[in-house]
Amino acid sequence: MRIFCVLLSLICGSYTLSAQISRQEIRENITRSGANYYAYPGPQQESLTPPPTGYTPYYISHYGRHGSRYLIFDGDYDVAYHILMRADSASQLTPFGKEVLKKVVMIRQEAYKRYGELTLRGAEQHRAIGRRMYERFPEVFKGQTRIDAKSTVVIRCILSMENALQELYALNPQLDIRHDASEHDMWYMNFDDRVLNKLKMPAEVQQAYDEFCHRHQHNDRIMRQLFKNERYWKKEVDSQDLAYHLFKLASNLQSTELRREFTLYDIFNEQEIYDLWLQTNAWWYINFGPCPLNGGISPYTQRNLLHVMLNEADSCLQLPHPGATLRYGHEVCVMPLACLLELDNYGRAIDDLEQLDDEGWLSYRIFPMACNVQLIFYRPDNGEGDILMKALLNENEARLPLTPVEGPYYKWKDFKEYFNNKLNAFEQNVLRENKEERK
Repeated sequence: MRIFCVLLSLICGSYTLSAQISRQEIRENITRSGANYYAYPGPQQESLTPPPTGYTPYYISHYGRHGSRYLIFDGDYDVAYHILMRADSASQLTPFGKEVLKKVVMIRQEAYKRYGELTLRGAEQHRAIGRRMYERFPEVFKGQTRIDAKSTVVIRCILSMENALQELYALNPQLDIRHDASEHDMWYMNFDDRVLNKLKMPAEVQQAYDEFCHRHQHNDRIMRQLFKNERYWKKEVDSQDLAYHLFKLASNLQSTELRREFTLYDIFNEQEIYDLWLQTNAWWYINFGPCPLNGGISPYTQRNLLHVMLNEADSCLQLPHPGATLRYGHEVCVMPLACLLELDNYGRAIDDLEQLDDEGWLSYRIFPMACNVQLIFYRPDNGEGDILMKALLNENEARLPLTPVEGPYYKWKDFKEYFNNKLNAFEQNVLRENKEERK
């Protein structure tokens, strides 16, 4: 009996530790709760694994998200502002509520007519990423090598690209840099997949998500510290909508210079922050991750991008000094791409939304501001042997669903075969079935 109790305590202890992955990490750094608003932390891996003996890096294929930005819509700033202003005019704000309103006014003024634009911090993130790329793989960027860079047509992505390229050019003025941003490339740079988008959140999945959110919505305490009269806020205020928009402002504050002056996280306690993050994390898993509730189709929205990355790499690798292909876009591409590539097992299916945290599916690890996927290619110095490659997720070495040669290094031919087969199987089966259903 005693042995059984010891084993039970060990099992429970292990489960508790697992179940508190994000809770503990958010406690250590509250800004992680911002999910896709989390400011890029830089690589957590101090040094990369050396390549196998006799191999040298010679090409990089990259897709990265723009850097930190302002919120995209004026409504992102207006909702909380107008609710609090109405309450203030009705003398319904507490002293704490008045302080929150002052901060919201400052945030709103700073962002006025800058909606969705790159912030100073976002520009700094991409200069730093470009510099580290150059320092980690100097062989790729030596001499007059070609750098082919493309961006989506969105200005924050264009400016992110330009900041990275300026840093690379400062490090090597001999680089032959070509850069472009055109609707011509949007079919893979930010593909609007209308077929799969319609399948992401059918009624039964929406219901499952709504029920999940309902279990994690606890806003009464927040409302009581903002408003004097409970009857007022229960009648006049959508508490969930206000809590959501205040949390959005709190999360994105880290992208701006106002982060040095104040915080909005003091509106929430630890449990409320955790619950708000859980809701966001689940939404992203359903809409852009491999969620089995909708058949795990979302990662395949990036099939065009992966096809292009495979084909362009195959072509570039034939050159004596191919340089780098850099692409700048959005988190709605990086997250599903990382899942499609199954980096660090992020392509796994998790049936229960309540288990996402326990299973370690933590959105802020995948797609902070300036998140990126880098495929680094290595060739044998003597010209004999397989081309090798490895994948970096946010500049950290990531596992692939393949048998490695050693460490994080894989054969390029194995990578091509696996993912070409994966894409072909999806296109021949799932897409064909949906086309036949629509006839």
